[in-house]
Amino acid sequence: MHTECTIRFLRSRVQRWRRAGEHIALVPTMGNLHAGHLALVEQARRLADRVVVTVFVNPTQFGAGEDFSSYPRTLEQDANLLVKAEVDLMFTPEVEELYPGGQGCGTYIEVPELSDILCGAFRPGHFRGVATVVAKFFNCVQPDIAVFGEKDYQQLLVIRKMTAELCLPIKIVAVPTVREIDGLALSSRNAYLTDEQRNSAPLLYKSLLQCKKRILSGERNFAALASRAESELHAAGFEPDYFEIRRADNLAESTVDTDELVILAAAHLGKTRLIDNVVFSL
Repeated sequence: MHTECTIRFLRSRVQRWRRAGEHIALVPTMGNLHAGHLALVEQARRLADRVVVTVFVNPTQFGAGEDFSSYPRTLEQDANLLVKAEVDLMFTPEVEELYPGGQGCGTYIEVPELSDILCGAFRPGHFRGVATVVAKFFNCVQPDIAVFGEKDYQQLLVIRKMTAELCLPIKIVAVPTVREIDGLALSSRNAYLTDEQRNSAPLLYKSLLQCKKRILSGERNFAALASRAESELHAAGFEPDYFEIRRADNLAESTVDTDELVILAAAHLGKTRLIDNVVFSL
């Protein structure tokens, strides 16, 4: 596996592959890799000749008081995992490499409507930072395919919309959420959970499944279902940011006529913010 930390040498190596007629897949990550990330890499390897993985903790998607400084950075461990996964190139730029003009005076990309709801309402500017850094990676690598996880469902739709509206010739591929045996969605931030909180954490996914079951059984008062689920999570020790039942294609408000639904939730458990979702058809 090659490791590059500058855009210049990244582009040089990728251009050699492209001249050889090879297809390239990109998997953007913030590092501290786990089985969920490796599932993205595995899918990328199935779909392309070459796989590039970025490991970069992006400061512009963290808000004031969030965990940018304490976010786990495990580069050596990540590199070992990517070697075993047969990744072709790991890109690990410094902040100054991607933001040469500084973080506060640069050019940003925003995706209206999708970015200011749900997680965006509680993390102002988060999806602007995500869209911007992903667009930078798309420009640096110019992949044929980019692979993202469904756990960050709102992020996935933001990236799809950005890619389509900027006319980028990149296929966005989604991979189902990878879970622990008890249902907890894998996340680098799960490491923040205490043992007691870890035992309670799977209740978030169980609440999504219970809501889905109620809908499939015929209940259609979505506001009441969401309110009930929030109350149940609060009683279990969570502090919910939201619990919403939305259209799966664009996260608009769902109606009784909506066929494709996604139930999304974000909740704090101690100092850890957990997110999860379930997507299904009626």
